[in-house]
Amino acid sequence: MKRKTQRLYFILLGGLAVATGIALVLAAFEDSIVFFYSPSDLSQQTINPGQRIRIGGLVEAGSVIKDGDTVTFKVTDTAETLSISYRGILPDLFREGQGIVAEGALLASGVFQASDVLAKHDENYMPPEVADALKAAGEWRPSQDGAEDAETAAVETISTETQ
Repeated sequence: MKRKTQRLYFILLGGLAVATGIALVLAAFEDSIVFFYSPSDLSQQTINPGQRIRIGGLVEAGSVIKDGDTVTFKVTDTAETLSISYRGILPDLFREGQGIVAEGALLASGVFQASDVLAKHDENYMPPEVADALKAAGEWRPSQDGAEDAETAAVETISTETQ
């Protein structure tokens, strides 16, 4: 075999090994990737029942119903509403009118079965996806003291540091 042919085989074998490695990494990530949706996004897209996703929005006033250790409530982005069922202890900051993110799966009945519920941790924080959905719906209300949200302030800090 000529030296040139050996080099070509070596390069092809190396390329095949790299492609196989990339395929294995992508296959491993496929099971752990969880996409975020707002209630409006869910009404426009088809989600397979049982697929793990994240839902975000505001807890609708008067919708929280506690039955033992199971809590059902509705989340809205002011355009659409989604019923969520959660079994477990809710975060201390969970209450009506607050922004939340729930991770779980959409059931065939259209109810979202949450495995985790996250509530905002202070008055200036809201998950970026929820804030974007509220801004798109025209319902964004910045904090009462006139301060900008933490995400905007952080972006401005970074941009002033780079100049």
